[in-house]
Parts: sequence; C-alpha cells; structure tokens
Amino acid sequence: MIRTLAVLTLVVGGIACRGRPPADANGAAAVARLVDSLTPAVEKAVGLKFTHKPMSAVRSRDQVRAYVLHKLDEELPTAKARGLQAAYRLLGMFPDSLELRPLLLDLYTEQIVGFYEPDSSTLFVAANADPKFLTVVVAHELVHALQHQYIPLDSIMRQTNDNDRLAAATAILEGQATLGGLQVMVPEQNLYAMPEFWETYRDNLRAQQASMPVFSKAPRILRESVVFPYLAGADFLRWWAGSELRDTMPFGSRMPTSTEQVLHPYRYGRGDVPVTLAFDQPNDGALYEDVFGEFDIRVLNAELSKTAEVTTPIAIGWGGDRFRVYDTPDGAALVWYTVWDDQPSRIRFVTSTVERLQKKRPLGYRLETTQPTIDGKPGVRLVLAPVRWTGWDNLPTVHVVKLAP
Repeated sequence: MIRTLAVLTLVVGGIACRGRPPADANGAAAVARLVDSLTPAVEKAVGLKFTHKPMSAVRSRDQVRAYVLHKLDEELPTAKARGLQAAYRLLGMFPDSLELRPLLLDLYTEQIVGFYEPDSSTLFVAANADPKFLTVVVAHELVHALQHQYIPLDSIMRQTNDNDRLAAATAILEGQATLGGLQVMVPEQNLYAMPEFWETYRDNLRAQQASMPVFSKAPRILRESVVFPYLAGADFLRWWAGSELRDTMPFGSRMPTSTEQVLHPYRYGRGDVPVTLAFDQPNDGALYEDVFGEFDIRVLNAELSKTAEVTTPIAIGWGGDRFRVYDTPDGAALVWYTVWDDQPSRIRFVTSTVERLQKKRPLGYRLETTQPTIDGKPGVRLVLAPVRWTGWDNLPTVHVVKLAP
C-alpha cells in the first residue's frame, strides 16, 4: 500500500501553499477541485504528463481502517506475518509479546491522511484530515497517480520473497513523491539543491513521528521502516538529479534492486547489484522465506549495540542474503545465509553482529555459524534454533541464482 504520512506537511509550515483548500476541503467536490488545480504543478515538478485525468474520492476514518485491514490480508497473510514476527523476535528486534498484524493496523491507520490505491487508480483522502494539510498530501499522492500511468505500481508493490528489493522500490516511489509533492509547494525554489532544507525536513519528520502514540511505541525496525522510503528515497532522487542519469527516470530496469543501492547511490552508479540466493531445498516445510538486506542489518546492529540512531555513512559490504524461518515444537528456528563483498566485511559482520547475537540468544537456543564460500564470495551461515530442533542434522543449503544480463 502506498501511503502518505501526515507529517509530510509539517516541514512546509510557514510556507505559502499553492491551491490552499477552502474550509470545506474534506468534501469530495472540494478534493476533486484541489486535484485539478494541482495537476499542472505536479506534472512540472516530476517532469511527466498525465495521460488521463486522475480520479479522487473521500473516505471516512472507518473506511480507511477497513481498507488497511483489507491490504494487510492481501499483502501480509497470516503465514508471512508469523514468519516475519518470529524472525524479528529471534533477533531481538521484536518483544515476544508483540503481534505484528494488529500493530500494523493501528500504525497505518494512525499515519494515513491520504493514499493512492493502484487497484482502482483512485486518490483517496481521509474525511477527518486537517484541511491545512490537504494540499501537500494531495500533491504527494498525485505523484503516485502519475507514476502509475507510466509503471505498474500494483505489480511492483506485490513483489514477494525479497523484502529488500521491495523496500528499495518503495523508496524510489515515495522519494519521488516526497520531492515532487514538496516542490509543488515552493515552485520558485530548487529543493534538489537545498541541503539545509532536507536537514530541517528530516528533523521535523522524525520529531513529529515521535509524537504519534502508536508510532512512538512501535519497535525500532517498524519505526525506521516507515520513515526510510521518504528520507532515503528523497536522498537517492536528489543524487539522481545530479548524475548523468538526470534526464531519465529510475523506473523499469533502472529501478534500484536493494536498500544498499538506495542508501549508497555510488554503488548503484557503479553497477553493484545484489547477489541473489536461493535455497536448494524448495519444499522443506519452512514457515517463511525472505531477504533482510543492508537496511534491516543496520537496524539490527543499532538495536544490538543500543545506539540511539541508525547511521548509514558507508556501505557495510553486504552482497546478498536469504533466510528461512521454521516452526518447531520448541519455538521458531532461523537459518540465515549472507554473502559479503570481501573478507573484511565478513569479519566485521561476524565480530559485531554475530557475537552480539550470541550473547542475546533466547534460553534453550543455540547459535552456530559457519563461513562458507558462496560462488567465490565470502559467506556466513547463521543458525539460531532450539537446542532440540531436529533440523540441526539436515540444514538447508543455498546457491547463487544466475540472472539474465
């Protein structure tokens, strides 16, 4: 689900808004007029033209919550929710008492002011949204409507079994919508070349998020995952605007395929693509399978080291990974393979992340690692599972998938 955070508007407080909505701005007719008035400015900010007029509608808060529940049922089925929940619990990123789906329902309902829904190609606004926030929210969602007329948003957002790639794609979509939506508010300025603006935006975004009750109490991995696409995505698009690719769009084959590429655009620029791993045993009873990626590993490291912020100054040397979660009578079991760019990167992972996990492993569990070579690259196999798990005697193996050039 592509969603807009209410806090996107706070950074433009004090800036004169284009198309400021009238007092009845929450009505369907007023929203439609606002959409029409903002459409030319959005086209100019993004550099694309609408091929047909975008549709809009208004939904009550109950309807918004029902929509969020529907999308959770569609995109986060019970098995996936249980698998993610189990993996994050084992790594110490979720408390054992946390139930993921109810928390996400409350979190997204709290966050949403407006959203673009690819299935119906309609921009929706929450009926009880603060009118003074609507202009930037509608501008942001209009960017998504414009994107959808050029790329298949629905299929992009339904990628499975590679959450890292999905996070990267989401960052591009939200980063472009963030930049485009805010540019509409200040058309006379070039937001791409205003680092001080983005520092203020970043601070305001995080401060306002921290004031929201559900968000502020959510685990760090969820808080960071909500903010990541807007901040990291905008940073990547700002880099794009200054690169030799500036006259193109980061769509299709140009779309980044990992959070490493988004966090470190120079790696994207030099063609550093992730190593795709696949398990050799396709039907061995796993509850869930996915990819963590650099972003999740960075959040994990911040959690394990109890640092206040998740920092991303330099790449960690992540090359690729894949994990599986198994359901056992004594608790969940995790088998996680990672591939690293070089030996120093693998050593850093083992001596920091793995050693800290070893000290925090749950009671009745054992953690073991090996350091295989995977397709000529340094690898790590990490297994965190109940001591009595029968799978210890028959651990799955992986291979590198050779993608077509």
